[in-house]
Amino acid sequence: MISLAFLFRTSFQHLLCRTEDRLALLQFKESFVIYKLASSYDPFAYPKVNLWKSQGIDCCSWEGIWCDQDTGHVIGLDLSSSCLLGSINSNSSLFQLIHLQHLNLAFNNFNYSMVPSALANLTNLTYLNLSNSFFSGQISSELSKLASLSTLDLSPSYDPQYEGLLELKRPNLRSLIENLTSLEYLHLSSVKINSRIPNILANMSSLKSIFLGHCGLFGEFPIAIFQLPKLQALIVDYNPGLIGNLPEFHFYSQLTDLRVSNTSFSGKLPASIGMLGSLVHLAANDCKFLGLLPSSLGNLTKLRFLSLRNNFFHGENVPFLSNLTQLTSIFLGLNQFTFPEIPSFFARFTLLQCLGLGYNQISGHFPPWITNMSQLTYLQVPYNMLQGSLPSSISKLKNIEFLGFAGNNFTGTVEINLFLDLKYLRYLTFSLNKLSLLIKTRNSTNTTSAKLKQLGLGSCNLKEFPNFLQDQDQLESLDLSFNDIHGQIPKWIWKLSKSLWYLDLSHNSLTNIEKIAISLSSSSFYYLDLSFNMLEASLPIPPFSIIFFSVSKNKFSGEIPLEFCNCTSLQILDLSHNSINGTIPPQCISSFSKSLFVLNLQENKFEGPIPTTWAVENNLRVIKIGQNNLQGKLPRSLTNCKMLEFLDLGDNHIKDTFPFWLGTLPKLKILILHSNGLYGAINVLESNSLFSSLQIIDLSQNEFSGRLPTEYFKRWNAMVNPDKNNKAYLHAYDHPLMHDYILHNQYPYSMTITNKGSRLEYAKVLEVFSGVDLSCNKFKGEIPQIVGSLKGLQLLNLSNNILVGLIPPTLGNLTNLEALDLSQNKLIGSIPTQLTQLNFLEVFNVSHNHLTGPIPKGQQFDTFENSSFDGNSGLCGFPLSRKCNDLKTLPSPSSTPKGNEDSGLLTKFGWKVVVLGYGCGFLVGVVIGNIFFARTHEWLMRTYRIRLSRGVMKVAGNSFGGSSSMLVPSSCTSSI
Repeated sequence: MISLAFLFRTSFQHLLCRTEDRLALLQFKESFVIYKLASSYDPFAYPKVNLWKSQGIDCCSWEGIWCDQDTGHVIGLDLSSSCLLGSINSNSSLFQLIHLQHLNLAFNNFNYSMVPSALANLTNLTYLNLSNSFFSGQISSELSKLASLSTLDLSPSYDPQYEGLLELKRPNLRSLIENLTSLEYLHLSSVKINSRIPNILANMSSLKSIFLGHCGLFGEFPIAIFQLPKLQALIVDYNPGLIGNLPEFHFYSQLTDLRVSNTSFSGKLPASIGMLGSLVHLAANDCKFLGLLPSSLGNLTKLRFLSLRNNFFHGENVPFLSNLTQLTSIFLGLNQFTFPEIPSFFARFTLLQCLGLGYNQISGHFPPWITNMSQLTYLQVPYNMLQGSLPSSISKLKNIEFLGFAGNNFTGTVEINLFLDLKYLRYLTFSLNKLSLLIKTRNSTNTTSAKLKQLGLGSCNLKEFPNFLQDQDQLESLDLSFNDIHGQIPKWIWKLSKSLWYLDLSHNSLTNIEKIAISLSSSSFYYLDLSFNMLEASLPIPPFSIIFFSVSKNKFSGEIPLEFCNCTSLQILDLSHNSINGTIPPQCISSFSKSLFVLNLQENKFEGPIPTTWAVENNLRVIKIGQNNLQGKLPRSLTNCKMLEFLDLGDNHIKDTFPFWLGTLPKLKILILHSNGLYGAINVLESNSLFSSLQIIDLSQNEFSGRLPTEYFKRWNAMVNPDKNNKAYLHAYDHPLMHDYILHNQYPYSMTITNKGSRLEYAKVLEVFSGVDLSCNKFKGEIPQIVGSLKGLQLLNLSNNILVGLIPPTLGNLTNLEALDLSQNKLIGSIPTQLTQLNFLEVFNVSHNHLTGPIPKGQQFDTFENSSFDGNSGLCGFPLSRKCNDLKTLPSPSSTPKGNEDSGLLTKFGWKVVVLGYGCGFLVGVVIGNIFFARTHEWLMRTYRIRLSRGVMKVAGNSFGGSSSMLVPSSCTSSI
């Protein structure tokens, strides 16, 4: 906040200040320690109070003080950025300066003391700025008595780790401001408010500036606030619960700064936005805006900063943006733009420093004219459709700090030395292209070499660890995934940099990881990915600071060391697809389940019982411990996992009844219990066991009996009305803060399923996917009509049971169904013609029943093969060779095969059927593998991408249930 001292300082230097004011000021000074780091956020800070002694006894002439020219009373005190360290309480001599009108103590360190309620005694205050000064606690209701305030700035800090130091709950925002009718500047960003924005704010006609970013605001944004007649700055960013639309703007608007980024604002940008002719800063990134950009954006010729990143904008051309020649930063990434090339008009933007176009569908070659933009410091074009070679003239970008080329179709050879000669370069990513690196020996004493902080060389055809890395002693993030690096991990990689916390060596051919446990346990790694290699050893102990640790798809063996239990910061732990044995340590489950949100121990050799030590109020979203040798019963302590969305206990040796009590988990979406020894009827035994969020359930290959669970079919509401427009994939997500970055961990949900006897692993599951598999059990009775109400189902498998009666015509209501298997039961009657309405049906099997009559014609039924109808001697018509006029020669449809009624076809076909290709389990090899991905191809990159924030980006995510993360730079992103 700019001080107003020059407006108030007296010109009558002969007038001495009041003695009582001078003594109060000196006493106030003595209550603090002068400490340079107390004002570390301001590089120009200096201790103003240290100058007072040399400036005489007239306090009106002291630095930071001004007086009333008639009375000599101190009316202004500006000690901002004065290196003050200490506390202010209500007995402070500050509050003896009762004539104060202007008080600025910003950018000091008041040691987490509370904002003193005695400020209310300074009733003449019109300006109060306590921002960025480490106050904490509840803001006093006494401040609402300062009725003359025109400026109120209590923003705690620009640093995310200090967000929420101050709270505004009692009083709330409304009660604080309702008496402050003269307010012009209201700055409360990063104060924890956690409420709706009061409508009264729209009635405060004097307001010029509103800063309410990072406040936990939610609900509908009062649209009338946009129409405040004097409003110049509106900043409500980083309130994800805040919803609203941009209004119709008017030509008289004085807005110069508008920021709604990281909210849930949605809709189209109105054409009237072009009337904001004074607008300098527009940040609308990370929202839910959509559609074409209005051409009126070209009228905003004063615009310096424009961020529309991470929305749903589209379009092939944006020529109107060529008018915005004053831009210094523009971010259009993570949208659906299909530019035929990078727009050439950017070449005329002589002030442009930051250009972000990543995660779109931009075609063409990398234009050489970009390399003439020597003022660029930030250039990101990752995950587009750019092709061709990268010009060597990139070396002309002498001021560049951030370069991102990952995820395109660039080809050829890149000489890495050209980039290492860019001395300001700190972030460089080439991953996921078709590039090869040319690495020449460098003089290690070259002082002009770039000191990289982040380097992405994934999928760059590397055969060995590049030696030049040994000179990069400032690396924080290194990605060497998706290469063909063989052999042992060199010891120097673990000592590469004291600041290295992110290392991805996944998807290589590494074989040896011996003798690193000691160095690892003492390192500061937060993210370590060794998955998809051939590492063969006992399980390494990660550093205790680790947040992400994956060694999936290797050959690790032995038991989990108890030292793992010390990793209390773990959020994602993936040890799947190895040969780890022994029991799952219960003490580990209890010690880190508070922080853990993904636990994947799938497909190992664990044995013994499932631990019962799941902590109350844990953070787990995913538990995958299927495909092991676990025994015993299901522990009821799993109900402590209130955040759980995905539970996979399939393919073990669990003996128990149906865990109806899991239905109390409010967010459970996927439940996989196939291939165990579960038995008995499936009944609703508790009224609150609803499984209300369940979308996928796999109970196949167990020993369940009784009738199909009709009551549950009535309660599975998440399978009834899916959002057809939602093309996103299910994933667990978190964003821990580390150093100067926010790491976005995105862990896609994956399933191991069966397609005609073959087990297949699918890396991603659409959020709208719903499936029910009750196959290979002993269910009997009829298929209930209510199944037809689950209109979101895309897969239904009831095969290999003892079901009787007719196929319900209501199954024709399942218009999203893509796989239907009713084979190997005792169903009778005809195939309902209503099933021809299932336009997406790709897999259909009613074989080995007692069905009769003509096979329906038309739509998908014209595509099914004979095998879909085998073993039904009463069926006729295409595709069978048997014509319907030959039915008189067939046996009676009511006749039953000889044999034990109870075992029925289960005994007759059994596991031989599996070998022959009529297996139990999800029949989705064709469905997920082809239909889902074919129908959503254009969404694949968008929905599997990583969201940007602060820091750099990870350029190669795991392809099978692994984690992907992105970091974003702090420069160019202070407001996005």
